Amino acid sequence: MDQSKAEERVKELRSLLEKYGYYYYVLDDPIVPDAEYDEKLQELLNLEQEYPELQTADSPTVRIGGEPLDAFVKVQHEIPMMSLGNAFNEQDLRDFDRRARQGTKEELHYVCELKIDGLAVSLTYENGRFVRGATRGDGTTGEDITSNLKTVGSIPLRLKEAVDIEVRGEVFMPKRSFERLNEAKEKAGETVFANPRNAAAGSLRQLDPKIAADRNLDIFTYAIGNDKEMRTATHYEAIEYMKELGFKTNPESKYCRDIEEVISFVNGWVERRNSLNYEIDGIVVKVNSLAQQEKLGFTAKSPRWAIAYKFPAEEKVTTLKDIILSVGRTGAVTPTAVLDPVQVAGTTVQRASLHNEDLIREKDIKIGDQVVVKKAGDIIPEIVRVLEELRDGREKDFTMPSTCPACESELVHLEEEVALRCINPQCPAQIQEGLIHFVSRDAMNIDGLGEKVIQQLFRHHLIAGISDLYKLQKEELLKLERMGEKSVQNLLSAIEASKANSLEKLIFGLGIRFVGAKAARTLAEEFDTMDRLRRATYEELTAVYEIGDKMAEAVVRYFELQEVNELIDELQKLGLNMEYKGPKKQDISENTTFSGKTVVLTGTLEALTRTEAKERIEALGGKVTGSVSKNTDIVVAGADAGSKRTKAEELGVDIWEEPRFLEETEAGR
Repeated sequence: MDQSKAEERVKELRSLLEKYGYYYYVLDDPIVPDAEYDEKLQELLNLEQEYPELQTADSPTVRIGGEPLDAFVKVQHEIPMMSLGNAFNEQDLRDFDRRARQGTKEELHYVCELKIDGLAVSLTYENGRFVRGATRGDGTTGEDITSNLKTVGSIPLRLKEAVDIEVRGEVFMPKRSFERLNEAKEKAGETVFANPRNAAAGSLRQLDPKIAADRNLDIFTYAIGNDKEMRTATHYEAIEYMKELGFKTNPESKYCRDIEEVISFVNGWVERRNSLNYEIDGIVVKVNSLAQQEKLGFTAKSPRWAIAYKFPAEEKVTTLKDIILSVGRTGAVTPTAVLDPVQVAGTTVQRASLHNEDLIREKDIKIGDQVVVKKAGDIIPEIVRVLEELRDGREKDFTMPSTCPACESELVHLEEEVALRCINPQCPAQIQEGLIHFVSRDAMNIDGLGEKVIQQLFRHHLIAGISDLYKLQKEELLKLERMGEKSVQNLLSAIEASKANSLEKLIFGLGIRFVGAKAARTLAEEFDTMDRLRRATYEELTAVYEIGDKMAEAVVRYFELQEVNELIDELQKLGLNMEYKGPKKQDISENTTFSGKTVVLTGTLEALTRTEAKERIEALGGKVTGSVSKNTDIVVAGADAGSKRTKAEELGVDIWEEPRFLEETEAGR
């Protein structure tokens, strides 16, 4: 076969395989036997190997899995993938409805969707072709797993229209695939997966795409994250549009005219959830109108226009074998129940936090009791109650000790606290927990330094405090178990890279009492440098919006400690950044160009990402929204601006090209 005939045959095979794959993976309605599909796929693979110049990034052969990756690259989501608030009963749903109606002053309609228990991903298409897939990560930054997602048959590699669009979906492992996978792992003597969600997440985070290709993953797309042309006006229309483009959406989604229809839908699925071939852990409820969604907006963590109803927790009976103690990074000593292993909501539960001695007394918990266990929110194991009627007299009371189980220092009750606390700053358990917090995602975010690695380093006396992390040597790390040349180099590179983090990461990582990630950002933004922050007075701190009395007092006390100041000085000498690098808020009273203005970004900007442009506008007192209306003051139009620019022209809204936007924002910085 010459090249011209090969090219014709390749096009024909790709067209056939795309059609076969769409019917098989998306519609669940195969139109040819598996053998026919496999035969055509092998023929295409042979032709692409014979004529490499005919290979393309969206060929069906990429689903087989390409070469292994060295590591996953970080990806910043242009529009954050926010988590949802939770509802646990009908009253929570009615409260959500009441708040939404108060926020819009309008009649609301909803869309209900099954909450798939999988891994949330973002899929980006340019000119209709799949170019990038990423995990949700922390909502702002995920990991590029494009190679693995290409192996998921229900993810289209080419859409039915040549559009630029980003959609969100949930990758999951069907129950039958999960059972087959665990059977194979058992036969091979390997550890089985606890549940389908873990199996799906583990499959997508394999560096070798061939492993993901063998796991038979699936996806339901549930939302359009970014459609620059704004082709739909409601969420339900968006679902229908995704189907038209070739995406697989969940067939059980339902349009509801009011909250009573929502509650009826929810109650129906509480009974039927186990009838599906995939795991669900609740129902997502969304306001249907996109304009109303925009009007309702967001809290710091989640949209006000959506909520996740969580199914009632599954309860199981097991034996409480023992109560052990753990010491947290702030010194709080927490009792934990050790249980006979029991399957609850898809995972094996062996431990449950008992929080404090008062709770043990309140629930009359004894060692040896038969107890009812559930997972709060289907996540955190907890003891619901004791089955006192099953006691036989062999049960034992539990009493909290008077000394720390880690360092034997005397435990104290601080004012207005229920917990017992170890106040020894040299307590090894506190130091270790503090290190685990310091390297965590919301703090210094050091890849490769998870809890087990920290424990290993601590156990081998390679670290005893935060500063020791930045003194680790390659030679000493190579001596440790499961520490090869490549993993050690990656770890040292991640540690070195963390030195450049903006100040708020370090502030949060230090673990100052009452200071969470958001407060750390506020403090960094306000005081700009670590030196200014550690010299700040109580009065200066409480003058900062969102910094209350308790937090201000905790910050002052923290920086009064000599060992804290010695640590910060040492970290500075080791090269850690001590300045805030994020966008700085301007005083709105300065009357900048954007003060109090509503701005819409449309089209593609060349000099900035959409997120960077948004940060500039907000830093200068403006508000960024997603759609053009009579309330819009400025539309910033990049290349291929499309319908939003047209609407702005119709409404007489001021339109800025990118050069003017850059000039105005630079002038105000």
